[in-house]
Amino acid sequence: MSWIEAIVLGIVQGLTEFLPVSSSGHLRITSAIFFERDAGASFTAVTQLGTEAAVLIYFAKDIWRITRVWLVGIRDRSVRSSLDYRMGWYVIVGSIPIGTFGFLFKDQIQTAARNLWLVATTLIVFAFVLAFAEYWGRQTRTLANFRMSDGVVMGFAQAMALIPGVSRSGGTLTAGLMLNLTREAAARYSFLLAIPAVVMSGVFSLGDVFEPAAPGTSVPSVAQMVVATVIAFAIGYAAIAWLLRYVAHHTLYVFVLYRVALGTLVLALLMTGTISAT
Repeated sequence: MSWIEAIVLGIVQGLTEFLPVSSSGHLRITSAIFFERDAGASFTAVTQLGTEAAVLIYFAKDIWRITRVWLVGIRDRSVRSSLDYRMGWYVIVGSIPIGTFGFLFKDQIQTAARNLWLVATTLIVFAFVLAFAEYWGRQTRTLANFRMSDGVVMGFAQAMALIPGVSRSGGTLTAGLMLNLTREAAARYSFLLAIPAVVMSGVFSLGDVFEPAAPGTSVPSVAQMVVATVIAFAIGYAAIAWLLRYVAHHTLYVFVLYRVALGTLVLALLMTGTISAT
């Protein structure tokens, strides 16, 4: 991997991780268009550690409070009715689907799921699903009204993002809107829900990212991996603050239009043979 490739992909990861546009899909597309090779699923997983570090810092007070109350609630019934205690369980239970499917389909996620025909198609299809959710959702519920069933539904929506192009944040925001949550409530739970899955995925992928490259795949050095992850962290932190402000006052239709445009562009490039699907 060249240094420019590592830096560009780190920037792309930071910009797209929290937007409903699929960071893994963008890394795959950027690699194919500008570098004519795939950085690989493991590179994506490890750079996500940078963006998740941004989540840990940005929501440090919330995470500490939820963790502390949840631990107290294990032995003290008096706090079990609190939102913080329940939120701890919502995050744990909601993380089970992506952990299970990620383990069962690891090989397919790293190979067949990265085909650009699939990535482009899912970008477009799930753009319309997001548009429907934005239009149909009544947005009458906040996190104070959050239930375990909501956590399970959004957990399965997050698991769909194992396919590049779906988008983890896009899937969870879509599910949240369909459950009539406000955009801000869905986004906040989405950030918290991502922490266990993304951190564990990144940690388990550390060894894979430096293995000899398969044909058409680039391998970063340790220094390049560190720099890309740090860049993703810095830009990701700014993206969190921006997205929370944005969803509080705007619809998600701009992301719908962007996904359709990008997916259509990639399909056109594939049809003309400008880029390779694998």
